[in-house]
Amino acid sequence: MTYKEEFITFMVRSGVLTFGDFTTKSGRKTPYFVNTGNYKTGAQAARLGDYYAACIQENLPEGGVDCLFGPAYKGIPLAVAAASSLYRGYGRDLPYCFNRKEAKDHGEGGAMVGYKPQAGDRIAIIEDVVTAGTAVRETIELFKSVADVKFAALFVSVDRMERGTRDCTTLDELRQDYGIQVYPIVTIRDVMDCLHNREVDGRVYIDDAMLGRMEDYLAQYGPRG
Repeated sequence: MTYKEEFITFMVRSGVLTFGDFTTKSGRKTPYFVNTGNYKTGAQAARLGDYYAACIQENLPEGGVDCLFGPAYKGIPLAVAAASSLYRGYGRDLPYCFNRKEAKDHGEGGAMVGYKPQAGDRIAIIEDVVTAGTAVRETIELFKSVADVKFAALFVSVDRMERGTRDCTTLDELRQDYGIQVYPIVTIRDVMDCLHNREVDGRVYIDDAMLGRMEDYLAQYGPRG
């Protein structure tokens, strides 16, 4: 089993990847949902970090990034877990940082916590699931007042492969608008291929009927052309 297949099974067992009837923030009716807020134990955090680390190591080997950034709030534990796993599993001791929602006006002050990015640093953003791309765009704007950095990559847990404000996916919009490389641990197509008619702990989560609903959803909300 590949680390991607292990990750999909891990999400199901953690109650993070679920199937049924849901509504996204944008009002879309979806048959599947990814809620990373359901990770809640030390063991889960450690394994989640391992999957991010594997994806980072696969796509940005030594020398490709100088710092991991986790956007507040959900990105904070993701960046910490990924940095820890990179060191533990690959011997890469990368600094990490994250932002405060409100800048601190006492002590050292500022909006950043942890490593203080320097001009020329190559930053990798660690996110959970990108829907509209708002948090990523806010991150890029935030750094304009911090340091003249380069955004080396964006790592996300799942690419839902949904259309953004244009005909392409939201992740492709970010690629086009900012020249940032985007690397999901898995895509929703990976999920469909991995779980279709396959049991996880005695249960089939994506049977033929669910697969049909997912295909219909992607046909309606996926990229055009």
